[in-house]
Amino acid sequence: MVENGNACPDSAAVQEKRGLRMPHIYVILFALSALAALATYIVPANQYDRVQGPDGREVINPDSYSSVESSPATFLDFITAIPRGLVDAGEVVFFTFIIGGVFMVIRHTGIIENALDRLLRTFAHRRVLLIPVLITLFAALASLIGTQELALVYIPVLIPVVIALGYDSITAVAIALIGTTAGFTAGVLNPINTGLAQQIAGIETFSGAGLRTVLLVVMVLLGSWWTIRYAQRAAKDPAMSLMAGEPEEQEKQELYGGAQSAEPRRMTLRQKISLLLSLPVLGVTVWGVSTQGWFMIEMAGMFVLLLLIIGLVSGLKPSELSTSFSEGMRSVLEGAIIVGVARAVAVLLEDGLVLDTIVHALGEAVGGLPAALAAVGMFFSQTLFNFVVPSGSGQAVVTMPIMAPLADLLDVTRQTAVLAFQLGDGLTNILYPTSGYFMAALAIAGVRWEKWVKFYLPLFGLWVVVAIGFLVLAQVIGWS
Repeated sequence: MVENGNACPDSAAVQEKRGLRMPHIYVILFALSALAALATYIVPANQYDRVQGPDGREVINPDSYSSVESSPATFLDFITAIPRGLVDAGEVVFFTFIIGGVFMVIRHTGIIENALDRLLRTFAHRRVLLIPVLITLFAALASLIGTQELALVYIPVLIPVVIALGYDSITAVAIALIGTTAGFTAGVLNPINTGLAQQIAGIETFSGAGLRTVLLVVMVLLGSWWTIRYAQRAAKDPAMSLMAGEPEEQEKQELYGGAQSAEPRRMTLRQKISLLLSLPVLGVTVWGVSTQGWFMIEMAGMFVLLLLIIGLVSGLKPSELSTSFSEGMRSVLEGAIIVGVARAVAVLLEDGLVLDTIVHALGEAVGGLPAALAAVGMFFSQTLFNFVVPSGSGQAVVTMPIMAPLADLLDVTRQTAVLAFQLGDGLTNILYPTSGYFMAALAIAGVRWEKWVKFYLPLFGLWVVVAIGFLVLAQVIGWS
């Protein structure tokens, strides 16, 4: 059977995939929260003192580790962890709502359909080139300004384009997440992870850029290859798509799959003016994020301004704009709530005073390794810690004051210790469900976490091999 020019996935295959479905992400996160609460009874409570570090940031004093009075999670702590997580993650939650609303408003103006038609005609006979070009572009930007969260901006634009070219939502998400993650992880001139970690470690800011540039190229090449491989396979046989049988995906295919009309679409004058007026808003947003320390709140405010400009100038009445905005927020409701539910894990560990105990234990584990494996051990320690603190700057201020002097004792250069931090932080930012912006990105795209994991795990394994290889190389050459 053929629909919209594509063969419909075999129902038996879809049923088989459904039979392998993992538990709902709420179930997984609730179980993790329960384990975190249990850990507060088992893991001893210890703390480091906090002191002022680079740029006025609060960092830990590695010589101040001491035991404190235990504070295990009560039943009330446990049942309120999710609401408290939603409050703590409020910026990401509401940013997700606003992005969903903005995208729906733009869609209702007709601008997306017209822009889509132009792109389809441009890439109709070389559609696969779009994947490596965009991954490289997003990686370069993230490597310079260090903002993986810009994937939240890319994804709503990519979804209709990629689906209209014959691919699926996972392909669109992969282009954005793999590109930004490769760039952020390599962090050639990234102030958020590389710059801050090097300042804490006491080495020259942005030194060692040559090796990180090579790492960036390798990661981009592998990420582009893996995404192209999946996209071509899913386009050739829709039953091979991880999104096969998903009702929301079918709606997208119906909406965007036949986007190219016989006659070229033309933008109206009002649509052109609205897009022209939106360019300064986007430019100010990128400037604010990259140079002024703007984050979710400021970005959300700029996008509210964007939807007003595009919606009203394009011809939507205020009531139509409001209805479209509400519809868009409803479409990302589940994913936005998941962000807060995931935060509950860290809330319980922080309140139970066991987070510093975990950091100390990871440092002790690395200290027991032979020198040849010490850098690799640091990488795995950072990878594990990123589960509870999935923030580049947050992880840097907690772990680098310990890992930097530990590197001296283990005959590992501090530059290599910084690279181990970057790799341990970056690669899992698009794997762990405790990563707020990542779960928000999946929500905006309508992709379930377990579907993404099936796509990403093999690439993650390849990137881990690359990470180990670069760390061993850095150790051998005494990289500094």
